[in-house]
Amino acid sequence: MNIEKTTELQFSKELSIQPTTIPGLLILDLPVYGDARGWFKENWQNEKMTKLGLPILDPVQNNISFNAKKGATRGIHAEPWDKFISVGSGRIFGAWVDMRDGDSFGAVFTTELDPTKAIFVPRGVGNSFQALEDNTVYTYLVNDHWSADAQSKYTFLNLADETVNIEWPIPLDQAELSDKDKNHPKLSDVKPMQPKKTLITGANGQLGKALQIEFPDAEFTDSTELDITSPDLESARSWNQYDTIINAAAYTAVDKAETTEGRQLAWKINTHAVANLGKIATKYHITLVHISSDYVFDGSVSDHTENESFSPLGVYAQTKAAGDIAAALTPKHYILRTSWVIGEGNNFVRTMKSLAERDVKPNVVNDQIGRLTFTPDLARAIKHLLSSQPNSNSQIPIAKYGTYNLTGDGESASWADIAAEVYELTGHNRNDVTGVSTAEYYQGKDGIAPRPLQSTLNLDKIKSTGFNLVEWKQSLKEYLKNEI
Repeated sequence: MNIEKTTELQFSKELSIQPTTIPGLLILDLPVYGDARGWFKENWQNEKMTKLGLPILDPVQNNISFNAKKGATRGIHAEPWDKFISVGSGRIFGAWVDMRDGDSFGAVFTTELDPTKAIFVPRGVGNSFQALEDNTVYTYLVNDHWSADAQSKYTFLNLADETVNIEWPIPLDQAELSDKDKNHPKLSDVKPMQPKKTLITGANGQLGKALQIEFPDAEFTDSTELDITSPDLESARSWNQYDTIINAAAYTAVDKAETTEGRQLAWKINTHAVANLGKIATKYHITLVHISSDYVFDGSVSDHTENESFSPLGVYAQTKAAGDIAAALTPKHYILRTSWVIGEGNNFVRTMKSLAERDVKPNVVNDQIGRLTFTPDLARAIKHLLSSQPNSNSQIPIAKYGTYNLTGDGESASWADIAAEVYELTGHNRNDVTGVSTAEYYQGKDGIAPRPLQSTLNLDKIKSTGFNLVEWKQSLKEYLKNEI
């Protein structure tokens, strides 16, 4: 237990922030300026405080607790939002208990607060205090609105719990407590507050199914449950309870996007929905993960870096490029740019395997060059970036927000080369595959969207974060083993 005592105001201290024994619980020294008339302070100064490391709060409600008599005691309450607490008049003894699920559950920090000190209390940390003077004013800013529904998500702890063993300056049997606070549960009966949630859209797609394995505790949704294209999306969830959105929803019918109906759907899902999610992520300080495509480039260079300017060819490509721009406007974002995705569901590899088993000798395009991306690797990369995002305690290199290319590693190949690999790995003759040009393959076919011929994505940036890439040929072998 850490106890500090303050007997009188210390004027003109430097603004500073110090950590405590509870992760994320921060003590602030506040400059207070006094003379014969009294004193003045900047109780909350967003620009100065965030520069010193205070998390962004964006308060929406200001609450004040007036305590008429010394000994008034309140708590221990953990709410599903962050709080910035300070004292307007008098002094308090404060006790904070970590009631979040995790290794620090039950950790305690205590100190005295007067008008020269404040404390930032993260979501899920229990807050309590005891007035040490008459007429004490206790004030706090919170970043979500109180409601009866929100109160049902509180976590409570008994002020007298022997496990946390708070040494109250005024014994609780001599203090003023509410009946409700007296009857809160002991720590052994407390249900820990769960962390903020991860929402994953496109749950039933190839990537969505892989994400269900990599993020088993996430909330998964599809278009039947949550319409991310709706202008009313913000009212569909209590977004303060989320810290991550992974957008795996996309319109991927490249050729159908060239039709009137397909064009509208492609823009709606690949662009407008991303803009909707981006607005919400920005407002609620959520990390947005969005999946991009090699189609944002025209394929005129052999090695695409993350900094290359967009040059989309068809409607699908244009909607993906516009979606990337919308996602990139979100301060906390990761855009995973990928190509030639293979996962659970209908895909090129399964089609070639089926043709091989039926002794079909296909013509396959040989002038489109790139690498396969298997959805388990893509899901693994997303988890890697999220676990190493700025301000985390991860020991792996920090992955700054931004765009990252992600495909399988190894030499680039054509679709014909990949088809030949599938034939050989399934026990058939790779020479049964005949390579033809894109122009030859689509000759005489209407409504075909243009394809980039060069889709190889440079992987240096994702490698620099410490992510372990797997060669696409090795992943292909494993994939086909599971398919047989």
